[in-house]
Amino acid sequence: MRVLIVQSNKNLGLLWQRHLERLDATVDLVNTGDAALNQIDAQLFDVIVLDLVLKEGSALTVADFAQFRQPHANVVFVTDTTFFSDGSIFNHSANARAFIQTATPPRDLAAIVHHYGSTSPGHAAELDPALG
Repeated sequence: MRVLIVQSNKNLGLLWQRHLERLDATVDLVNTGDAALNQIDAQLFDVIVLDLVLKEGSALTVADFAQFRQPHANVVFVTDTTFFSDGSIFNHSANARAFIQTATPPRDLAAIVHHYGSTSPGHAAELDPALG
């Protein structure tokens, strides 16, 4: 399973990365929207863990680009704000699969990501054997 984490807080992103790697995920970590767009353009992902409020860039732009370039990729949004707390994120992002708080325990986030990675309709490794 390939995972892209887009998180402005590098330390938090690294913590999530370690938990996902324990579940045998291959993880790329970026800190900006532009870096996320570049990764999505260059590699296939099963799941994208996306901070809703990026310091640089727009999470919705990243999600829209992912939907266009990699419609099989599931997006797990994380946030520490009340934006979209009514669940409307699912109306704005067709590939949104979960919306959780940033303070969610890392092992729980990893379990959610693992679930959506294993249910991805087109695993990245199957779409691009070089990723296997």
